[in-house]
This record gives sequence, C-alpha cells and structure tokens, in this order.
Amino acid sequence: MNGERCWDRFAFEAEEIKAIARQFDEDMRRLEEELRQNRQRREQIRRQIEAIKFTLCQDLVPSGASISCAAERVGLWALQNWKRGEEARKCYMEHTGSQTLQLPSALSLDPWPPQLSAVDWLALAVDFELLTPWYSRDDRLFHVLDNPVRKDRVFGVPYMSAASWKGMLRWGCRMQAGLQKHLEQGRQFEDWRDPDWILHLFGNEKGEEKKFHQGALVFYPTWFDKIGFEVINPHDRSRRAGTQPIYYEVAPGRRPKNTDNNTHEEGGKGALRVLYAPWPGMNVPVPPAEWLPTLLQAIENLLTQYGI
Repeated sequence: MNGERCWDRFAFEAEEIKAIARQFDEDMRRLEEELRQNRQRREQIRRQIEAIKFTLCQDLVPSGASISCAAERVGLWALQNWKRGEEARKCYMEHTGSQTLQLPSALSLDPWPPQLSAVDWLALAVDFELLTPWYSRDDRLFHVLDNPVRKDRVFGVPYMSAASWKGMLRWGCRMQAGLQKHLEQGRQFEDWRDPDWILHLFGNEKGEEKKFHQGALVFYPTWFDKIGFEVINPHDRSRRAGTQPIYYEVAPGRRPKNTDNNTHEEGGKGALRVLYAPWPGMNVPVPPAEWLPTLLQAIENLLTQYGI
C-alpha cells in the first residue's frame, strides 16, 4: 500500500508539473511572437514575460518548499524532457540560493554538546566560515543540475561527512608530526609510520586488519547553512565562444558585496566537532597534555592553510 501511495503522489505531481510546463510554453510562445511583431509595445511585453516567469517559479517551487522538494519538482520537469528547462532550473536556483538552511531543532537530529560519560572525555567544536566555495558531489542519481552538492536526502541541508573530516585531520596531524619533512627527504609515503599519539586518536587505517584497533576520536558531520552556485562555461576552440554553461551547486564562500566600502556577503558557515572518547580500559600511550596542543594546531592549519 505504501508503494502504491508513493506512486500515486509521483504520478499526480508529474501531471501537475506537465500542466504548468505546457501553460508556460504556450504563454511564452504567444508573447515572444508579439514581441517580434509589435515594436511599440516591447517594454510592456517584456514586463509581461518577467511576470510569467515569476508566476512559474511560484507555481513550480512554492515558497515554503524544502530543498529536496524543490529538486524533485523541477526534476520532474527535466525528466519529461519539456522545453524551456533552463527557466525551471533558474527557479530551483533562486529558491535554493535564498534559503538559510538548518536541521529542524525540535527533532534533535544533531545534538551538541554531547553528554560526556566519563571524566577523561573531551568535546571540541570549531566554528568556521568558508572563504572559497566548497564542492562535494552528491550521490543522488537524478537531479536537475549535473553537479549537485552532497545533501541530506530529507531536509536538503549540505554536509561534509564524519569520515571526510577524519581522513583530512589525520593528514593534518601527520603534517604536524613531520610527514612533509619525511617526503622532502626523498622517502616514500609507504615508509611513513604514524606515531603512537596519532594511532591512539585515529586508529589503524584500512588494510591493517591484523593489528587494527579503533581510535579514540569520534567525528561528527558538518552541516552548512547555505547553498550557492558556481558556473564554468567551456569555450569552443574554433569559435572562441562559450558553448553551454555548466552549473555547480556548492556551499558558497565569502563574496565581495560592495567594492567601494569593502563589504562582503558571508560565506557558508559550519562547525568541526570532535569527541575524544577512549573506551574503558583503553591503553593510552600518550597523555592528552602532550598531544592536545598538536591536535589543535593541526585543526587550525587544516582550516586556515591547507583548506577542506
């Protein structure tokens, strides 16, 4: 029964989108023909075209729709291969770019700070703002854009996974421990051995099953509060002209707003959150007082120098 209801909803929305697309195409054809034939009313006709485009976005993507809902509705337009798909894509981008995103707080899906169950546990949080756009390819198979950013399937909030943070911060800690000097001396990365404090925090890597143990650090995903768009326009070498713009959905970086008074639009904001939680009886080869300053410096270098 649930499957039948889902299909009924999908079929109903598909018919609704088809009707919207058909009406929009008819209205645009009529006005474009009038624009070609009636030069005296050009400004008035152009205003009518803009009004129809505005109405399209209101009908296609209602103001209260979630990002996921907007992607589905505009995706239905593209799935049916209707004309004027670029206008539908613009509706999605305008709706998405104007949202401030967050998980519903009432559901407590991302609680922080966590409850510290032992006296030797430690919770760290570092808030940051993106200076440049953050790219991460979504695994959604069908989307109105070719390059959607990775998002939660239900709420449409972009995020970086905990596993990504773990891999990058391990690398940042290795740089603090001397990996760069190791490589500059002509040695291979395969010859590198993590010091005890890194193994304690991060555990062994995959492929080391014989001596594998889990690290004491627990990572949380980072949720970004904005979605923005970047575009590249490949050029034809013979004509030296753009072919077809390719849009990338991103968590946006800081942008100049007014060069005269040096103001900026804020970039997407997030937080790196890490929990140090050694399990009972875990061997602690290096006390926290020795590795904590190095870990904090690695976090700072990762966010301010190396980048994510």
